[in-house]
Amino acid sequence: MKKTIGIVLIVIGIIMLAYTGFNYVTKEKVVDIGPIEINKEKNHSVKWPPVVGLVLVVGGIVVIALDKK
Repeated sequence: MKKTIGIVLIVIGIIMLAYTGFNYVTKEKVVDIGPIEINKEKNHSVKWPPVVGLVLVVGGIVVIALDKK
């Protein structure tokens, strides 16, 4: 069980090192006058430092190493 958790942590950490964030788009209604609507698309970015991915990789390695003892 702990070995599986360690592998999952390593995989998530590698993905977080490769992709340091992602963007998503929301639509916001600016004007609504009867049948006329004006919408605005707004970009939002979610970023995390690469250190977080590194910590997850190291944590996964530690979990696997402690499982063997």
